[in-house]
Amino acid sequence: MRRLDTLEPIMADALIFIDGDQGTTGLQIRERLAARRDLRLLTLPDDRRKDPDARAAALHRADVALLCLPDAAAREAVVLARGSGVRVIDASSAHRTDPDWTYGLPELVAGQAGRIAASSRVSNPGCYPTGALTLLRPLVDAGLVPAGLAVSIHAISGYSGQGRQGITRHEGTDAANAPALQLYALELQHKHVPEIRLHAGLQRPPLFVPAYGHYRQGIVLIVPLFRDALPAAADAARLHAALADHYAGQRHVEVAPFTPGRRPAELDPQVLNGTDAIRLHVLCSADGGQILLAAVFDNLGKGAAGAAVQNLDLMLYG
Repeated sequence: MRRLDTLEPIMADALIFIDGDQGTTGLQIRERLAARRDLRLLTLPDDRRKDPDARAAALHRADVALLCLPDAAAREAVVLARGSGVRVIDASSAHRTDPDWTYGLPELVAGQAGRIAASSRVSNPGCYPTGALTLLRPLVDAGLVPAGLAVSIHAISGYSGQGRQGITRHEGTDAANAPALQLYALELQHKHVPEIRLHAGLQRPPLFVPAYGHYRQGIVLIVPLFRDALPAAADAARLHAALADHYAGQRHVEVAPFTPGRRPAELDPQVLNGTDAIRLHVLCSADGGQILLAAVFDNLGKGAAGAAVQNLDLMLYG
């Protein structure tokens, strides 16, 4: 990716409005953009942040709006923006499977970054789908993971993934009683499942079990595979090579070396905190019969605010 300081912005001195800048993702984005000199931030007074008229006026003034809102409020914001020329990045899950919106994972497939750059409506990926899709989509496209395979996904996130209220609850007066690990979405109907299925190119919904750990941020996400359920050529080395080829030259996606026969490094969900990187691993048993795909990244970085700013820069700089 080209350095931003060597480029002329498509929209010089762009005016950016963050609708929902007091939530976890919105605050992170605002902090990231506050020191930049290539754009201006449009903010609302505290007593007007939820005023539909004030929000509509801001949306109609802005060049780009970032929606850091619950789904219903994000849909409302899109309605309020009608008739304006504002370009929108939606960090909610309201539009992630909408064909009229560009999916905001630049590394997903060839040309995706260009589609984001040219789009007026971009849906930021969910944090867990970011990990699942960076692992699965290249392998499905390469025919190494069958689209019809029954896929299971397990992920553990820091408790900041619960949002502002969850952080307050976890760090508040009951912090001493917070569970070390809390599995959730046990009805197996998590809202990320349709997003993962669609953008991974899977024919059936994955079995997805997420959890919160007793630490603030960072994700480790794993996809276990049985070698005998995959095509003949799809051993662990071939899966690793396919991922390495797909992400060669990408700024934000790293593929860890494949080291069969050696004890792998522990997968620490916090190791990339404070960065916008995601690191992918391919591990396997000694006989190669069991394979583990894993992704490690910061749920507040590449999993949220970092991804939104990456998409913003594509829209501003191409």
